[in-house]
Amino acid sequence: MNEGGHRIQIVVNPSAGRVRGSTLARIRTGFERAGAQVVLTECGPGRPVTIAGDVSHVCVVGGDGTIRHVAAAMLAAERDLPLSIYPAGTVNLAHRELRSPLDPDRYAAYALESRERPRHHALRVGPALCLSCASVGPDSQAVAAVSPRLKRRIGRLAYGVAFFRVLLNWPRKPIRLAWKGGELTCEAVYVAKGRFFAGPWSFAPEADRTRPIMHVVALRTARRRDVVRFAWALLRGRCPSDAANLVAFSCTDLLAEADEPLPVQVDGDAEAVLPVRMTIEPISFSVC
Repeated sequence: MNEGGHRIQIVVNPSAGRVRGSTLARIRTGFERAGAQVVLTECGPGRPVTIAGDVSHVCVVGGDGTIRHVAAAMLAAERDLPLSIYPAGTVNLAHRELRSPLDPDRYAAYALESRERPRHHALRVGPALCLSCASVGPDSQAVAAVSPRLKRRIGRLAYGVAFFRVLLNWPRKPIRLAWKGGELTCEAVYVAKGRFFAGPWSFAPEADRTRPIMHVVALRTARRRDVVRFAWALLRGRCPSDAANLVAFSCTDLLAEADEPLPVQVDGDAEAVLPVRMTIEPISFSVC
């Protein structure tokens, strides 16, 4: 490591929706101007993340999936390093929790500021790490049907195309939930670790990434009109409040089962199938 400075590992997914070479160059230059040495690592499908052994800080330039894989690699390597995020993906839920500047030059200086950083308590969804949200139901069916090629071409609109296809052949499958103190059969379940879901919306505004707890909202029935009512409340910035059909609770351990392997959406990607156990990750990490 350079004397008195930092050695920064920048992890970038070149296939992420908004990664530009000029932006990456400015971020790298910003770190170097601040006296840091930079190690550039690319990741993506078939290219797992490895945390360099001599770095003091990890910076992710990518979307929620890239951030999730980098955080998982840090936890697996037992490296408690500061993690900074520059958003370059489709929705960027994790970055919405932060206040870091988007200007690449200012961002590098902000990331290296000496200050107390909040600790992020992630969620483990089966084998996958979850930083923001997870769900099972019609929306996870749509996420599982998203075309990666179309997503690269039109970004978040690809989710709309996939959801329209699900709308034509609407799935309604019973999901069994079990947690300490309760059991429930529902047709859709939404789990919040952070405040945001599918963009700037929230179904659990009290969710806090710095607390070791998850917030759950389950729909007893997920007919088209039930999901439309739920989505309409989110779009208007209101917390869904259909008392007859909605069950909300918080927990630290949740088991979700079904009679078939329904897909589970994790931070915008289909990362698991039922049955799955969701638990709070015991080790937190600092993030800015």
